[in-house]
Amino acid sequence: MSKLAILGRSSGLPRSNEGMRLLFSAVIGVMLGYLFGISFPTVNITKLHFPSSIISYIEDKDSGITTQTLLNHAWTSANSKKRNNSESNSNEIPKIYVPTNPKGAEGLAPGIVVPETDLYLRRLWGEPSEDLTSQPRYLVTFTVGYSQKANIDAAVKKFSENFTIMLFHYDGRTTDWDEFEWSKRAIHVSVRKQTKWWYAKRFLHPDIVARYDYIFIWDEDLSVEHFNAEAYIKLVRKHGLEISQPGLEPDRGLTWQMTKRRGDQEVHKVTEERPGWCTDPYLPPCAAFVEIMATVFSRDAWRCVWHMIQNDLVHGWGLDFALRRCVEPAHEKIGVVDSQWIVHQVIPSLGNQGTAENGRTPWVGVRARCRKEWGMFQTRLADAEKAYYLGKGITPPNSTEV
Repeated sequence: MSKLAILGRSSGLPRSNEGMRLLFSAVIGVMLGYLFGISFPTVNITKLHFPSSIISYIEDKDSGITTQTLLNHAWTSANSKKRNNSESNSNEIPKIYVPTNPKGAEGLAPGIVVPETDLYLRRLWGEPSEDLTSQPRYLVTFTVGYSQKANIDAAVKKFSENFTIMLFHYDGRTTDWDEFEWSKRAIHVSVRKQTKWWYAKRFLHPDIVARYDYIFIWDEDLSVEHFNAEAYIKLVRKHGLEISQPGLEPDRGLTWQMTKRRGDQEVHKVTEERPGWCTDPYLPPCAAFVEIMATVFSRDAWRCVWHMIQNDLVHGWGLDFALRRCVEPAHEKIGVVDSQWIVHQVIPSLGNQGTAENGRTPWVGVRARCRKEWGMFQTRLADAEKAYYLGKGITPPNSTEV
């Protein structure tokens, strides 16, 4: 009986211990739930991703998996995802966008952008930094046919090594010029039967010739016996000329009084023309005017003039009257250098590249095209300026002379 009593009293102990364990487990569960809640205030349980093995256990009521196991797994998954997202955000490199870069290059870092180039010749070997033994400051271009080689040879010799020489060949003959030593260091561009303004528009973009202080765009039929390029540049700088030309020998190839050489001065900027030719003494052809046969542009002036050249008007007629739009005040910054003068030989060599039609010689058709282009250019310029003023709500000026 005593043994039975002892056994009866001891049989209640396991049930008491089991109750304590259940109570302890409940307390621990509540505490863990609380800690879990404050640790993940933004965790959405619906967004916790459980592996399919866990889901299958949940669906199996007899699996015996505990709530604590699920919560532990959720905690690990959430922490892992948060850490991965943090690392992804910290490692993500922002895209480059620089709106001040040239159009089309906004996605490049500014340090790699090279918006301008040059016409300097480089080697195919060695260190790039050692390529250039000199960097010419000026550019002279001639539009040439091989028949005028003597003229061009004499002209090139008037330009020092401080000039880049560039020949535009309208007759397709380039290698023939190798008889001249200077030709081997010149730049040759060959496209048949084109004019110098066609070449200039396509090969002398301001960003290509930006290294040059002055750009000479000359015809081939010029005698340069009394011309020196370096002396010319000094006078242009001295008198503040942005657009200029050498004076022309009075008795040959002269069309306008403005370009006639004056023997008593270095430079002139105004002149008197025939009665009725000048509506304003400070407008072309009495001022702010040079011709287009031997024009010299500063870098800044050329940037403006290049944009004014029309793609389809290849002869440039009318351009001389419009050059004043590119400098201000034009009557002070456009002029003729008298002490460095040339002779215009008036050789219609390019005109002979035209086509004979209806029994007319080739140059007749070329000259007709020149006159037509002049009228077209005047109309375009006047219409463009009128449209600009009207678009601004401004009454267009009475005079939009070209």
